[in-house]
Amino acid sequence: MEEYGIDLKTLDLIKQQAVDLAFSVGPKLILGLIIYLVGKYLINLVQKIMSKAFEKSEVDPSLATFLKSFAKAILWVLLLISIATTMGVEMTSFVAILGAAGLAVGLALQGSLANFAGGVLILMFKPFKVGDTVEAQGTTGEVESIDILYTKIKNFDNKLVTVPNGILANNLIINYSQKSTRRVDMKVGIAYGTDIKKARKIILEVLNKDERIHKEPESVVYFGNFGDNSLDLTIRCWTDTENLWPVFWENMEAIKEALEFNEISIPFPQRDVHHFYPEGKE
Repeated sequence: MEEYGIDLKTLDLIKQQAVDLAFSVGPKLILGLIIYLVGKYLINLVQKIMSKAFEKSEVDPSLATFLKSFAKAILWVLLLISIATTMGVEMTSFVAILGAAGLAVGLALQGSLANFAGGVLILMFKPFKVGDTVEAQGTTGEVESIDILYTKIKNFDNKLVTVPNGILANNLIINYSQKSTRRVDMKVGIAYGTDIKKARKIILEVLNKDERIHKEPESVVYFGNFGDNSLDLTIRCWTDTENLWPVFWENMEAIKEALEFNEISIPFPQRDVHHFYPEGKE
């Protein structure tokens, strides 16, 4: 080896250092590899256990997917910390780096984190579900999808509204689909001088013919107000939630026809005009 400028003494020293390094680092590498393989197996096992538990508990698929992904990320971070510690990396330095990175990401994504937390709350407590008709943030429509960050609501005119989950989770939500029955409210005006009892009887006869309207609670017709041009009647009946609007539209038309058939007029706005002529003129 002298031809390369390395004498035997130096070569022996290098060999000795290589052996020392192998004995000092080798066990750590082997232990780190073992920890990695065992940790990977345990992470996959935890994922399978979580999947079975979510299926039995009938957890929402979106929430189940998120929780599994979140748990997997946490477990991988813990595994990497364990391997790094085994390899001799200072734990305090590693945690400090993770903390600084987490703080920077948190400040940059604080809006998204609020939506993320809101999505978790919605998927866990279920104030509404896909397919429900809701009113929230000035929009009313059918919930098309619930994601981790956003909820999509399809309006009745087929416009898609995307609402951040953070806002939804912290504000008023009206769910029109959660209850199986709904009250149908209708208003009808009849002319002054009309027999209210007769009008009530006619309206109730119309409602009783509709099999979709429940017998209990029974339908009612109340005289509610002296209008400018009419006596205003309030009509209330109960039906299944999915029949709400068909019952409303069809019975409004049927009530109009029944009142007209029985010669009860439904007035329209009108004014009496009195013209006074100056003295001596007609």
